[in-house]
Amino acid sequence: MFTKILLATDGSPDAERALAYARDLAIQDKALVFVVSTFPPVPGQLGNPWYDRWIVSNMSKSEKVAKEAAEKLRKAGAEAVVEVLEGPPADAILRVADSQKCDLIIMGTRGHGALVSLLLGSVSHRVLSQARVPVLVLKNGQAKIH
Repeated sequence: MFTKILLATDGSPDAERALAYARDLAIQDKALVFVVSTFPPVPGQLGNPWYDRWIVSNMSKSEKVAKEAAEKLRKAGAEAVVEVLEGPPADAILRVADSQKCDLIIMGTRGHGALVSLLLGSVSHRVLSQARVPVLVLKNGQAKIH
């Protein structure tokens, strides 16, 4: 049924639940999974030591989360590709889903920390309202398909 699945992850508990669903669907349908993780942009200039350290640190964290998720998928027998992007999460998720012609987006509703939880809640809402494909949103172990 699905050939390309986008898994949005930040390593949070809801994202881990999303990973489990993506894994099961990918194995069942022999689908390719695009594991997407993002880090927020910060105004600054390359060459500024603070800015450069911030970019490297945040990119490394996002890359680690995405690679760990992809490795879990591969160990289970699914094919996975990692995409780490700078920018607003909803924009990145929607952009990758469109450019890679994904036919399903799977994500959690909340992320790490109080502020991030609020933002990621709005991310899932924005993805739900703007996605051109079905979106599977997981919260507290429950799944909702929109």
